[in-house]
Amino acid sequence: MKTIKFMMLAVVTVIVGAMFTACSSDDDNDNDLKVSNYEKYQQAVNNTVNAQKKSDKVILLVAFGSTWEQAYDTFDKVVEDYKANFSGWDVYLSFSSAICINNARAGENVAPKDYYDPEHWLTAIGLAGYKQVVVQSLQVIPGEEYRRVRDSYVKDFMNNRNSDFTDAYMKSIDKQVAVGTPLMAEEADARILAQTLNSEADVKAAVQQGIVAFMGHGNPEGYDYYGGNIRYIQLENYLRNISTNYYVGTVDMADTYAEDVLKHIEGGEFKYEIGDMVIPVSYSANENKKAQLFVLMSIAGDHAHNDMADDEDDESWFSMFNETGIATAAYETGFKEACWKKYNSGEEYIPGLAERSAVRKLWMNHTREAIAKLGTDDALSTPTTAPEE
Repeated sequence: MKTIKFMMLAVVTVIVGAMFTACSSDDDNDNDLKVSNYEKYQQAVNNTVNAQKKSDKVILLVAFGSTWEQAYDTFDKVVEDYKANFSGWDVYLSFSSAICINNARAGENVAPKDYYDPEHWLTAIGLAGYKQVVVQSLQVIPGEEYRRVRDSYVKDFMNNRNSDFTDAYMKSIDKQVAVGTPLMAEEADARILAQTLNSEADVKAAVQQGIVAFMGHGNPEGYDYYGGNIRYIQLENYLRNISTNYYVGTVDMADTYAEDVLKHIEGGEFKYEIGDMVIPVSYSANENKKAQLFVLMSIAGDHAHNDMADDEDDESWFSMFNETGIATAAYETGFKEACWKKYNSGEEYIPGLAERSAVRKLWMNHTREAIAKLGTDDALSTPTTAPEE
């Protein structure tokens, strides 16, 4: 009996061992695939940089990303504009969203297109020997995505995390790297953006005829990364100092959803809760029965076309506004700077912020501020040269 039990135990041991061996083998194969893909993508970016490098100075633009053809054309326009306005600087574009990168590569909505994350780009930039590096955020607020760019990608690059660069190179870029801040990095930026948006012909025409509601993104769960969410409140305040027909809401910040904006239009006393802050706000009833929606994001992608404009979705901003009896439009026909190559004049269109040349100039001002920091104590230091504490 003991012999049978021993034999059964031995058989089980062999089977379990084989299972673990198979799993280990699968894991190894998965790891090999991941390493292989990482190296393949890195080589692709290296090849791009080596082929396009014309200078020792580089601006890396960082967007969250998208899978919409209109957004791709917008990003192309941004890169083109940067190249025209920053002579002597090479300009590249990266996506910070892995989902957008993977879906773009798979051709989710249009033909497959390769974008790469800031880590691959910064590695290629370092290997190419660039002497001055500016990483410019194309985010709207200093929120979660900006924090990731600044405190993960750029910090890892400055720390030579993967030991890709020599000590000599790391010493050479000490105080020669800076980060350009988002569109509304400070409250003063919110005031300038309000003035800029109100000067746009299509926005000005809409606010003179009725309600104008901007839909931003926002950060979830009440977190206020670097004063990010509060910028929407500040922007709305500056806009409403111009016209009480202006409203600002988001898709991901509590107290600013479409239903909240509609309550604000009805009028009353409200409050925003952001982190530990409670901000009281007051709105007078707005009797206008016409509204125009605008997207407050760098590009018009999923959020703009689905969350804001989808007439078949009862929970879209378009549907919810119209349901209350406000004749609301999410598309427009009078925008004059459309980036989308398939756009024909007079067709319905949703413009992203980065399609507005006046708004692109605001991002560029932040880039110039970052460039001005190079070679000073306001630029970033590398551990190889930072003073010991």
